[in-house]
Parts: sequence; C-alpha cells; structure tokens
Amino acid sequence: MRPILFRFLACILFAIPLAAQEKEENYVPETDPLVLAKLSQWQDCKFGLLVTWGTYSQWGIVESWSLCGEDEGWCQRKGPFADNYDGYKRVYEGLKKTFNPIKFNPDLWAAAASDAGMKYVIFTMKHHDGFCMFDTKTTDYKITSADCAFGSNPKSNVAKEIFSSFRKKGMMVGAYYSKPDWHSSDYWWPYFPTPDRHVNYDPARYPARWQAFKDYTYNQIEEIMTIYGSVDLLWMDGAWVRPLNNMPKEFESWGKKNNYNQDIDMARIAKMSRQHQPGLLVVDRWVNGRFENYLTPENKVPEKALGVPWESCITMATSWSYVKTDRYKSVRELIHLLVDVVAKGGNLLLNIGPSPEGEWGADAYDRLKGIAAWMKVNSEAIYETRAIAPYKEGKVCLTKKKAREVVYAVYLPDKDENQPPRSILLQSLQPVPGAKVNLLGVDRDLSWKPDGSGVSIEVPEEVRQNPPCEHAWVIRISAVK
Repeated sequence: MRPILFRFLACILFAIPLAAQEKEENYVPETDPLVLAKLSQWQDCKFGLLVTWGTYSQWGIVESWSLCGEDEGWCQRKGPFADNYDGYKRVYEGLKKTFNPIKFNPDLWAAAASDAGMKYVIFTMKHHDGFCMFDTKTTDYKITSADCAFGSNPKSNVAKEIFSSFRKKGMMVGAYYSKPDWHSSDYWWPYFPTPDRHVNYDPARYPARWQAFKDYTYNQIEEIMTIYGSVDLLWMDGAWVRPLNNMPKEFESWGKKNNYNQDIDMARIAKMSRQHQPGLLVVDRWVNGRFENYLTPENKVPEKALGVPWESCITMATSWSYVKTDRYKSVRELIHLLVDVVAKGGNLLLNIGPSPEGEWGADAYDRLKGIAAWMKVNSEAIYETRAIAPYKEGKVCLTKKKAREVVYAVYLPDKDENQPPRSILLQSLQPVPGAKVNLLGVDRDLSWKPDGSGVSIEVPEEVRQNPPCEHAWVIRISAVK
C-alpha cells in the first residue's frame, strides 16, 4: 500500500475529472412532481452517511481498483500475487470465502449517525468489483452465497439489515450501485484482456453480449427496487459507462476505450425504478442530463455556491474503504466542512468504511459523538436552509431558512480559538430595525448596531468565557434587510 495521503490525492488529481462534477450549466431540471418533492425533502436533510464496504476491507486496500489494469497509484497491487494479474484476481475474488463480519450491528451505526444529525444513508450494494452486498438471484458472487463465510448468518443480507436499522431512525435510504461490473463476463469478457476500467470489447460489434450486460444491470436494480422496502435514492457510480455521444472530452484520461458506446439505457432503468419507487431520486453521477437529479463533487467542496441541487461526498478519514491505521479528520474539521457545504447550498455525504468484522473504528464513533454535541445546539442553522449571498465573509458562513426570513451567521474559529470573539462584523447584510439577534444555546439577546450597510454584533464576556458549544458558534438573526 502506498501512503494513505497519496491515495487520497491521487484519487482527486487523476481519478476524477473535477469540472464534470460541477457542470451546473448542463443540469436538466426534473419535472416529475413526486421527484421534485423528494428532491426538496433531500435538500432539507443536509447531512448524510455513505457506507463503503466489501470484501476488500479484509486487506485494508482501496475498494475494487486493484483489479483495474491502469497504471495509476490507486490501482497498484501489493502482496505475493501482485506480479501475476490472473493469480491476483483469483485470490481477490476468493476473498468472499473468508469474508465473515460477525460483529456487524447496523443498529449501532444508525444510532450514532442519527445522534450526529445525519438524515439519510447510502450503502454500497455493489462496487466496481461486482461483489454484491445484497441477496441477488443474478450471480453467486455475493455475500449471501453458500461459499461466503458469512452466507449462512441470519444477517447475511446486510443491505436489508442496514436499510431496516436506518429507516427505524426515520432516515432516508439510498442504494449505491456501480454500473461497471468487473466480475461479469459480459462486461469484462475473458476472451479479451482488460487493459483499463472500460468494457473490454466493442458493444457495437458484440450487441448480444452487451444486451446481456444491460439486462443483468436492469435485473439487479429491479431486485433492489422491489425487495428492500422504500428506497429514496439510486446513486449510480462509474460515469464512463454512458452513451458515447455524452462522453466529455475531460474523460479522455479514463483508459483507452472512450470510442466504445457503453449505453446501458438509463431511461429504461429509471422508468422501471420509479414504477416501483415513485419519486425516486436517480443520481447517475457526472452524466449530465435528466438522470442526474443532483450533482456530486467528490472529496471536494465547490469554491462557490451552485444554483442547482448538489452534494459533496467526502471521506471521514482519508480512504473510502477500511484501513486499520487510517487518520480521521478532527471533529472541528468535520463541523467546519459541514457548515461550508451547507452555506453553499449543498448536502454533505460523509463516508465511513466498516472493518472486515463489521465494525466502525472508535475514531468514527468519537467524531460522530462530537458532531452530535454541536448539532444539539446548532442544528437549526443546518436543516431546511438554503444559500444566501455572499455565503461567507472571512470566518463567518451564512445560511438562511428556506421558508422564513431567519438568517444564521456561523463563526468558524481558527485551530487555536476556543471562545467566540468579542464582536462579529458583517458587511453584506443588516438586521431589520427591531430584529432579534442571539447566539444559539444562549438564552439572551445580543446587542447589535448598524455599521455602514452591515452590522456589528457584540458577544458578552460571560458568554465568551462559557460558550454553549465547541468548534463553531452560530448567531441567529430574525430578519435582515
């Protein structure tokens, strides 16, 4: 394994065409009223959980990518079979025989996530390696198979267990689903070598094989839409699987097969999915068009507010998948990250990778506990808010209630600041005469006075010495000009 930080940077610099993640000018607004209602509900949630989990957690390696033949840092193979691709792939796919997460308890995950203020969960039903973390009839390469060590466990259908636990906490649920499938012989046909992430044959030349793969994809998604109760989001990854006429130029670095038309018929998939799950949000990531209900910048936050629905998916540690020695972001970093995303009008989808035993690391629970303490005081500045220009002034981020005139100014202290400043100056907005201004968690009004076109807000010394929370402080303004 290369250092975790290198893997993190490599994924940002090489795996992800950054411009594709934020192309709001290509966004196609939804017209279905049920989808629009669900989208508004989702935008109000602001904070969600992504769970990236599979057999690869046993090796503590990057999810799926070591199977890919591209010469990039995050694809590098390590270990005794690294120099023999066929041998490595056989051993990798044999990991299901030892995958046995006997400490799996999704109720613990759901409780911690809910306490931290998360309102939805997205779970990896299948990553690019093709291993299914749900009970499917389409393949035996799944966690519920007889030769998977966990296959006979009553909780072996982990997707069902996770969705049930999170629904009991009142949370929306979503299915991560990889469009490419590197285990399927109808995507990576054994007749040809696999030089990169793409399908390794020309679908136009072998239409029957490609149709079989399209049907395989369709059937798996229909299982997810019909067996797992109410599903709110279908979150699809693998943007290189798309119609050729919709392949952006910036994807040219993604292997050598960009001249292949990998159209899996999203119209057919979306129609079927919404017949089973009316109002379902479909997120065909980075494939601008009518099947991308919101944009998903990865491991980054846009520099400015976006005028369309969006969500930053970001790791709590540095790796998407489990790494025993991974370094987690601090509670303060995570709270500031959440505020930054929300102030720019987005949602934060925070990823945690479970261990091969089915547990979260102690650091993950610690971070969620710290976020929970902050949210207990300040959550009203997060939920049901929208962006308000200029979004940020110096150390202060701004949010606005969706249906009211209330504005929140969130002061983000530096690393060594442990109390609010004596005064906070805002130049971009001013309370209306008679407006109430207070610090969340403190039962008293704050003094304020106009300052040009802005406002100066005073924080009493006794409040500064005994702040209501750590990491960031929120000023509530009942109405602004």
